[in-house]
Amino acid sequence: MTRELSLDEMASLTAGATMWTTQAIPEAGIPSLSMADGPMGVAGARVDERDISLLTPSPLALGASWDPALVRRVGRLVGGEAIRRGVDLMLAPNLNMARSPLSGRAFEYFSEDPLLCGTLGASWVQGCQSVGTGAVAKHLVCNDSETERDRMNAVVDERTLREVYLLPFEMAAQAGCAGMLTAYNKINGDWCAEAGPVVRDIVKNEWRFPGVFMSDWFGTHSTVGSLAGGLDLEMPGPARFLGSRSAGAVAEGQVEQGRLHDAAQRVATAARRFGAGKGMPVDEAAASELLIEAAAAGFTLVRNQDQMLPLDTRRWPRIAVIGPNASAPCFQGGTFAKIAVKPDAVLPVEALRARFGAAIVGYAPGVDPQPKLPRMPVRPARALDDGCARGMTLDYFDNADFTGRPLLSETRDTNSLTWFHGVHEAGALQANAGTRASGVFSASESGEHLFYVGGTGALRLLVDGEEVFRRDEQLAPGDVMGRLKSGDADSVTIALERGREVTVVVELRYTPARCQGLWYGVRGPGGAEAMLAAAEQMARDADAVILMVGETSDASVESKDRPDTYLPAEQLALIERVCAANPDTVVVTNVGHAFDTRWEQQARAVLHCWYPGQEFGAALAQVLAGEREPGGRMPVTIACEDSDYPALSLQPDADGNLHYRDGVRFGYRGLAACGVAARQSFGAGMGYASFKLCDARVRPADDGCTLTVSVRNTSARAGAEVVQVYRTQPELTLVGYQKVWLAPGEQADVSVAIALRRLQLWRDGWTTLPGPIELLAGRSSAELPLSAHITIKGDQA
Repeated sequence: MTRELSLDEMASLTAGATMWTTQAIPEAGIPSLSMADGPMGVAGARVDERDISLLTPSPLALGASWDPALVRRVGRLVGGEAIRRGVDLMLAPNLNMARSPLSGRAFEYFSEDPLLCGTLGASWVQGCQSVGTGAVAKHLVCNDSETERDRMNAVVDERTLREVYLLPFEMAAQAGCAGMLTAYNKINGDWCAEAGPVVRDIVKNEWRFPGVFMSDWFGTHSTVGSLAGGLDLEMPGPARFLGSRSAGAVAEGQVEQGRLHDAAQRVATAARRFGAGKGMPVDEAAASELLIEAAAAGFTLVRNQDQMLPLDTRRWPRIAVIGPNASAPCFQGGTFAKIAVKPDAVLPVEALRARFGAAIVGYAPGVDPQPKLPRMPVRPARALDDGCARGMTLDYFDNADFTGRPLLSETRDTNSLTWFHGVHEAGALQANAGTRASGVFSASESGEHLFYVGGTGALRLLVDGEEVFRRDEQLAPGDVMGRLKSGDADSVTIALERGREVTVVVELRYTPARCQGLWYGVRGPGGAEAMLAAAEQMARDADAVILMVGETSDASVESKDRPDTYLPAEQLALIERVCAANPDTVVVTNVGHAFDTRWEQQARAVLHCWYPGQEFGAALAQVLAGEREPGGRMPVTIACEDSDYPALSLQPDADGNLHYRDGVRFGYRGLAACGVAARQSFGAGMGYASFKLCDARVRPADDGCTLTVSVRNTSARAGAEVVQVYRTQPELTLVGYQKVWLAPGEQADVSVAIALRRLQLWRDGWTTLPGPIELLAGRSSAELPLSAHITIKGDQA
């Protein structure tokens, strides 16, 4: 049933109803939509480790696959998981660009290249929406960094904006995405939620995009500015600037009624389109197989001296597993879209033991697997009806003095808690209140133990009833999110004898805010040098080593970029000492962005696994054993020196401006323009099979051209190659690619379609490059042995 909406009804649709839902008008046939954050799966609204969901490889890992068909299947998987979780709209995919290796959320970006990002993002959208779950592309636009993102103004020229940063969103629009999420930052002086030149003029009017535009959570700043700029929906609810205020703006003549009608219709259309007609939830067994396939498809082998991989136990009968990420892998980053991973997710060291059996002679972490915030391995202070035998007992009070009965008690087996207003059952985030966590810790070793505590308000830590830390400082409401996102903790040292049990109590007192957090942990004794020495000896005694290094999830967070591109110093020391003790070492990296790899020549093989999702262990074991190909190619460039990156610093100037002075020439484009060689080139990588490319020829097509290359598998095993095509002017630019699988000895002609737009520049309109246009083909941005030329007739947009 549909009918015309009143002014007040239209206004009501412009603001969310709750933290994660939109308003409903049932009598007009407009249901409420439920949303969840992404892109690596369906994030729980409560940010709760008990809300288990499927965790896919990160977008950067999917970007490394260079496989749109695979990414479409992963998008479909997430769409089906959303159905199981009762979610209508996914806030995904993230179509920002890996402009700098320092970006705190680079793991959420598909690539440093807009075409690769756009094609894969569009495929993810199509897959997710194929089952009836809407995809909301984010964050429009230039939210490519986290430093001061709530005030930063991205200053970008028109050509760069059109050709690079808007291109992935344009492709998502062409794929029919449900909507777009505006970013927190400003773009050329306008808040992105008020950026009429982008949202209204380009996306709505020029692209004719019919979807809904919603603000990122709490990302609105005005009523009239937001509506006039093209925003349709303020999130979350209840309304702060839109909602009923939208009707008031119309009544006062500040906003035309037609603009309010457009906003309401876009929200209503999305609600009717994605509020019903769902497909089926995912099959768990099929999901696991797809996630293994997808993880392996992104594993990027960049070094394999003397064909050390795949590992043959006849050649290497005694294999040591070393490194912190073997037992504490980084499945994902630490943003608010973090997924609660199934508790029985197989760790890499477990999967390697299962696959290689007696050939695995031992495991040594080498360095602390949790360098920033360790776990809190405790049992609850008292038993609750939830039956949980591990974790802290949480008591929530409606006062800051912890008096009276708690509003709610629960057991939480995590070291980091977050609560949003209107989501958590205890409620009282909008009042002076308190939370108490308590548990019993048993020391497994004698010595000094470090107890950590951090939170968004005043804190107190007690061990066996004795106050050992106190901070009475209360934060201003505007500081809470910054404290929460930083995750910084204080620590105190307490000597404990082995076997001693102590009661640990952490109290958080807070003032009203939209979000609160509490985190804690304990680190036992153990010398760093002793751990390194044990790993070194294990490497020396083995025939080969699998050395797993990388990050923890707090290395990739919101509102915080990285200071440099280096692995932790203790891990660099571990690489050096292990490889010196045994050069027959495979270094497996678990990092979510471009990073410094100047140590790579010390190892026999190097495999980048990025953030590979919940099936990391199974995928790694199968790839190292040769049962699957490492299918990845570099989605980003790794420079020889940090100073080689055309875009590195993400610090805005004193006025809040971050100038994109690199223009379109960042990543591989910028290095090529300066004649600087990369350490690991964009598009580079190898499988276990080998290929030969030859005979490039190009022919015109209805909308651009097609370049065809003959590809032959020159090895004795099946594998995949990625044919990449670049134009050379005015700078080296990827214009097309195609992944192809070939059997041993098989040869095929691989055709790469190149759209006309890929051969055009923005010069107050789309202008085709003058001919002859040189096209280069090969297997990376630095390995392009084949060339062809074409002249495109006409000069149309």
